[in-house]
Amino acid sequence: MPSELDVLEAIHTARMLRVLKPDPIPDEMIQRILEAAICAPSAGNAQQWIFIAVEDAAQRRRLGESYRKASASVRAFYLAQGPPAHMTEAEFGRFMKSGIHLHEHMGEAPVILLPCMRMDPRALPDSIPPETQAAMRATFMRVAGASVYPAVQNVILACRALGLGTCLTTNHVLVEDEVRAIVGLPDNCGVFAMMPIGYPVGRYGPLRRKPLRAVACRDRFGTAWETRSSDQGP
Repeated sequence: MPSELDVLEAIHTARMLRVLKPDPIPDEMIQRILEAAICAPSAGNAQQWIFIAVEDAAQRRRLGESYRKASASVRAFYLAQGPPAHMTEAEFGRFMKSGIHLHEHMGEAPVILLPCMRMDPRALPDSIPPETQAAMRATFMRVAGASVYPAVQNVILACRALGLGTCLTTNHVLVEDEVRAIVGLPDNCGVFAMMPIGYPVGRYGPLRRKPLRAVACRDRFGTAWETRSSDQGP
């Protein structure tokens, strides 16, 4: 078992590793990943999540086939869009190469983790005005992920700490009914991610991101974040 990392080091080096070895993963490691997942917060502390760790070879193969089918459309979309402004052609090419590898080999990962969540809406009390109730129902799907994606990030960081590779993918939503059928998931549950887990072929390392001042603001939109010296005060 590898030594555990400082949490900030894990955050800054947790690359999405899409090329994985087929070697089996000890149950102890999968359990630690799942335990990390359920430490995440959820709305109202309801913990409506369900984490399905798929190890059976036949089920993984079927999930891989469904994922490959869904990914064909996603691949076409990315290729039509081309690289975003902050990526070079070479960087975009590497991104697409690793993504296409995953499209073709998802079912070969030794574990495929499906973070799911029960989607039964809660009854709203009459004390809430009708227009507010309507707004709450309208935004339910928009905010539902807030109760499961923090757990997904915990999975990513736990994998990083344990020396395993993983990545967050959502292409499966195009064939979600197939995915539900493969794992026997009820219709009232949503599959929010499909995460291959395995020993990585590549390496973890520093992440390349846009500069902070390009994406962060102080106090209001348009005021780029600039680090102040400690003697400047608030």
